[in-house]
Amino acid sequence: MNVIVKALQWIYCIYAFILFVTIMLLLFPFAIIASFFGRIRGGNAIFRICGVWADLWFPLIFIFPRRSFETPHDRSKPYIFVINHRSLLDAALLPKAFQQPVRPLGKVEMSKIPVFGFIYRKAIVTVDRNDAINRAQSIRILKSIISKGISVLFFPEGTYNETKLPLKDFYNGAFRVAIETQTPVKPVLFLDACERLHQHHAFSLNPGKCRIVFLEEIPVTGLATVDTEDLKWKVYEIMERKLTEYSVKSNVRSET
Repeated sequence: MNVIVKALQWIYCIYAFILFVTIMLLLFPFAIIASFFGRIRGGNAIFRICGVWADLWFPLIFIFPRRSFETPHDRSKPYIFVINHRSLLDAALLPKAFQQPVRPLGKVEMSKIPVFGFIYRKAIVTVDRNDAINRAQSIRILKSIISKGISVLFFPEGTYNETKLPLKDFYNGAFRVAIETQTPVKPVLFLDACERLHQHHAFSLNPGKCRIVFLEEIPVTGLATVDTEDLKWKVYEIMERKLTEYSVKSNVRSET
């Protein structure tokens, strides 16, 4: 029986991968056209194209993202979104999670993948964490994007959380940018992504729910750079507590 289950798992994963690539290739010409409209308009258009890709791929592989909001969410205002990071599926979930213009900060290494890398470079702000000059340039770009009313997104743990704890320690970047631009922080939880796809096992993909929970925004009005550490730990403690709560039960309004 285990052999049969494993064979079905592999068939499902191969099916999902083929669909992933096929849909991306079909939409790729539209991404090329959108790229000619510049960093802002073109980037927004490419993120919407990624949303079309996600709207097609997830139902076809029987994974069902569901968004929930603990408090009303204003899509018209920019935020610093911060998300926990445990799964290879996290990046694919972003266009399903955010129904407003947003630019994630992502590792530059991913931009080297053919086709996907082109879309990746145009839809996000890349950063080389080993290059201090590049990190500073990425932060300047993010601040410029926020000034145009577009949200930015961080995985503040920096990389996958491979510990048994709800979260790894956070880096300061997201919280420093929030304070320096006076942009509220909005924590978001990806609750089931790791159950759908583990970060170390590409063939662990399986169908099911993927809950996405938007927590209450955290204002930064009046805070100064010296408050960065306090803000970081405040957000960390809220996310850690909520991750523990939601592992038991979710009672907030859902949006399909």
